[in-house]
Amino acid sequence: MLAFEATARHQSFTRAATELNLTQTAVSHRIKELESLLEVQLFTRKQSTTRLTDEGRTYLECIRPALSQIAAATESVSSVHDNRLTIACLVAFSSRCLMPALREFKQLHPHIELRLTPLAPTDRLAQREFDVAIWYGVDDWRDFDAERIAPEELFPVCAPSLLEEGPPLSEIQDLRHYPIVRTVSPIITDDWTMWLHQAGSDIEKFSSEIFCETMLFSMNAIIEGLGIGIARSVLVEEDLANGRLVAPFEFRCFSPAGYHVLSRPERSGLPKVQLFKRWLLSRFESTWKSVAV
Repeated sequence: MLAFEATARHQSFTRAATELNLTQTAVSHRIKELESLLEVQLFTRKQSTTRLTDEGRTYLECIRPALSQIAAATESVSSVHDNRLTIACLVAFSSRCLMPALREFKQLHPHIELRLTPLAPTDRLAQREFDVAIWYGVDDWRDFDAERIAPEELFPVCAPSLLEEGPPLSEIQDLRHYPIVRTVSPIITDDWTMWLHQAGSDIEKFSSEIFCETMLFSMNAIIEGLGIGIARSVLVEEDLANGRLVAPFEFRCFSPAGYHVLSRPERSGLPKVQLFKRWLLSRFESTWKSVAV
């Protein structure tokens, strides 16, 4: 089946043979054996072109999920014993926090091979394969060992240029005069409502809003001066420190949710998982202490 899938993907016996480290004749022979077993023709072969037949396309759609599961299971079992560390991470945290720090981890532990894979808020963690995951929530994951990476505060931020070019922003009601960046999706909403309520504001709807479906999109929009958005403190402290972003109001509200590092109980004791968790928690603890000072 691997020879079939590779040939279908490349539409070439030669490229499939190169990927599988086989001869072209061996790949062709395996395809013929499969066609004989199924009693259908999977490919049409004309001169130098190879194309799936309708039956071949149907068969490919049926077996691809199974091949993916086999690959994931193989990766899962083999990674327990080697030094490959698979990190699944939400893209906003990965882009703004994890990636800039990973060079330090690699310098401390050069023997660990990193494999990074993105997570979306709509993903189901139970169906994903990883050694550690970085996820956002309130620590209600019963099937995982979870540790909160850092305390989380919520507050508005924007690019300095937006305030320089815009009308006065001396009180919360003045937000009505500014474009507002919202983070929304079919299953999540942003934290504007929580912050406004705790700040004592009666604003229910802004006059100008920009909607982004991921936190990373929202952060990029805010940094580029498209509007004022609610920030998660762990994502923006460095930008505030270097002046790339400013917080127009002093009030911050504590968030019951936050970024956590998770692992399955059967993997939590692996040395590579323990090394990464200790490094990550220490790295962000020192960051928060420096910010507090």
